[in-house]
Amino acid sequence: MVQTAPEADWVSRIADEVIAEAERRAEGKAGEGKATVVCASGLSPSGPVHLGNLREVMVPHLVADEIKRRGVPCEHLISWDDYDRFRKVPDAVEGVDASWSEHIGKPLTSVPAPHGSPYGSWSEHFRVATEKALEELGVAYRGISQTEMYTSGAYRDQILFAMRERARVDAVLERYRTLDKSAGQKGKQNKQQQKPKDAVEAEAEVAAAEGSGAAAEDDGSGAGSAYYPYKPYCSVCEKDLTTITGYDDESTELSYVCECGHRETVLLSEHRQGKLVWKVDWPMRWAYEGVTFEPSGVDHQSPGSSFVVGGQLVREIFGGKQPIGPMYAFVGISGMAKMSSSKGGVPTPADALEIMEAPLLRWLYARRKPNQSFKIAFDQEIQRTYDEWDALVRKITEGAAQPADLAAHQRASSTAAGPLPSTPRPLPFRTLASVADITAGAEEQTLRILSELDPSAPVRSLDETRPRLDRAERWISTQVPEDQRTRVRETPDTELLAGLDDEQRESLRLLLDGLDEHWSLEGLTTLVYGVPKARSGFAPDAKPTPELKAAQRSFFALLYRLLVGRDTGPRLPTLLLAVGSDRVRKLLGA
Repeated sequence: MVQTAPEADWVSRIADEVIAEAERRAEGKAGEGKATVVCASGLSPSGPVHLGNLREVMVPHLVADEIKRRGVPCEHLISWDDYDRFRKVPDAVEGVDASWSEHIGKPLTSVPAPHGSPYGSWSEHFRVATEKALEELGVAYRGISQTEMYTSGAYRDQILFAMRERARVDAVLERYRTLDKSAGQKGKQNKQQQKPKDAVEAEAEVAAAEGSGAAAEDDGSGAGSAYYPYKPYCSVCEKDLTTITGYDDESTELSYVCECGHRETVLLSEHRQGKLVWKVDWPMRWAYEGVTFEPSGVDHQSPGSSFVVGGQLVREIFGGKQPIGPMYAFVGISGMAKMSSSKGGVPTPADALEIMEAPLLRWLYARRKPNQSFKIAFDQEIQRTYDEWDALVRKITEGAAQPADLAAHQRASSTAAGPLPSTPRPLPFRTLASVADITAGAEEQTLRILSELDPSAPVRSLDETRPRLDRAERWISTQVPEDQRTRVRETPDTELLAGLDDEQRESLRLLLDGLDEHWSLEGLTTLVYGVPKARSGFAPDAKPTPELKAAQRSFFALLYRLLVGRDTGPRLPTLLLAVGSDRVRKLLGA
């Protein structure tokens, strides 16, 4: 069934361009039927695939999904660059120590997984974690292992062709090596004039580069007197510390020497332990797979980078076409210092899905154009993010949402295959977080509190509030420091109660007298804001004034000190419900 496409947004506009480009490529190929549009992503499981890398997947996914919604055959490929060399031992990966440095230079599929992992290799360990997150996010794709492609001989003809044309390949690359040198000199001259990057951008850039298959920007130069676009892995030590010493085009006889001391001569037509260098490998794959669309990060878009050079190589050498490839900007993280599961504290999609519902995480990528950077919150800002999402849902329900917002919501909450799972009764995340904070996940107490939020429509089962409730509980337990958690007093603060003045005593009396009548989230909100209004002589519906705000802050601070022993805490209406009427009366001196 073909779905109606959302009104024009960035996804629709790119989909228009991709479909038009695919149709141009199909011209003159009569009798082949309607070609499948190919969108592509590339991920290197060299370490945890983080939320910056996720943009490499989400941009093609959203475009491919829109194309599918229109009924046009489309496939999203994700190439797992697991035949890349293991370049360095990443920091902060559990179960990994300095001994992994002995594997530097091996393909990622030949490096052992971290200690305690159930998987057979380094690449599988990080790939599977990402695959599970992508499944939860509703990303449909065909995964391609570059280890399998190279070792099976799938690229044999392309490798032999690149070696025969190595002089032409080298000539194209040389144009950009010259540019690189010029740019480097100019960069040194202008270094003092450059605006420094902020910390988030700088850290994101490092993380993006290290999670990318193009991180090394290798073009095969500098390995010897002659240029070769192929790099063999040593058959003894398995590392790529090799130098080709000779190659014969007719026989395909290739000789190499390794830093480990091993020398060997093989027939490249039969050899399966090696790969094309990155700057040649990427354009080769564009032609091999017929890729129409593949975005890339800003680290690939500079003069002389792999995407730019690849465009020349795919046309001049491999007889293919460069994909439409918009640049995507970095993704920053707020609160990432608390994360420890990935390199540099940069969270992974799995980390994000522990505190965000899948549609919410998809929305963060769908609502921003690829060239716009944005942040994903793991700190207190996560509550605001949920509030913004809920406000959008209300606007859509009321028919007041803008077309672009409506499109982003549709892309976030569903795919061409149908809607994603969602929380049946999505209570405000900040409310659920406050309840989780106070109850420490005790289900009976949590259900009691949630059932009293709205007595006219009580929550009767916690399943109504899941998975959002689970996300809130996880956020409280992993992201909120222990010293910021709420601990309700066990006994009244008799010293504070004894020192209250007449105004404070009267304010507490008004609150206690109104508890039974106002025992709901809405009612208690009216009550706690209304007591200072009444004591200051304002009408119940009076608008805030500086004087009234000061009176409310003073009253709220008093309640927090009596209930939790400090000046701040969760929203008071939620806190009062969580504590319970009897205990509130006891702690407030009734």
